[in-house]
Amino acid sequence: MRPSKRGHDELRTVTLERAVSRHAEGSCLVSFGDTKVLCTASLEERGPGWLRGSGKGWVTAEYSMLPRATHERTRREVTSGKPSGRTQEIQRLIGRSLRAVTNLPAIGERQITVDCDVIQADGGTRTAAITGAWVALHDCFTWMRGRSIISVDPLRDHVAAVSCGIYKGKPVLDLDYAEDSGAETDANFVITGSGGLVEVQGTAEGKPFSEDELLELLRLAKGGIHALVALQKQAVGQ
Repeated sequence: MRPSKRGHDELRTVTLERAVSRHAEGSCLVSFGDTKVLCTASLEERGPGWLRGSGKGWVTAEYSMLPRATHERTRREVTSGKPSGRTQEIQRLIGRSLRAVTNLPAIGERQITVDCDVIQADGGTRTAAITGAWVALHDCFTWMRGRSIISVDPLRDHVAAVSCGIYKGKPVLDLDYAEDSGAETDANFVITGSGGLVEVQGTAEGKPFSEDELLELLRLAKGGIHALVALQKQAVGQ
């Protein structure tokens, strides 16, 4: 039995609340159970310097965790002068995931930054961030089209992410903190709405996992992504 009493293939309760930030061009408050992440998409009229003259835009992301998102206060990374290795890894992952489904030339030479701030953490913050970031980016593009800044929708597909793991010998979907901290294997899957794999991260914490177990985790992840994409479509009215 899982600590949350969920079935092995059952997501936590997921919500996607749009337009939660008055000033951002696109925003979404995403909840995976008790994990809550605020995602805001901001349009900048200039792209990065290294893309100047290319006619292509850029989508990037920044990630942070508020000091009391966890059981004990964590120090703000700004006080140390640079983001931690974990933070850099996650924000690069979010950016790669969004760019995988974005037609960058359709943006023009502009940049959109999606900020993902963890308000409360209970496992799966990076997967929640990616899922909510897509909604914020979608709404930013809708805002741009409504003002004739762009003429077509740059999004080519949905993208969402979910964690899976082997907990007490059983493959399970969408690990919360209690499971993540005790799992023998944990993995994160970033998958598009059409089923394309963007990124797979898997780690054995003790005993190595088998190829069959990896395929079972992938099967669980695909089912979870199908449900998450359905929630994204419902949230944006598709």
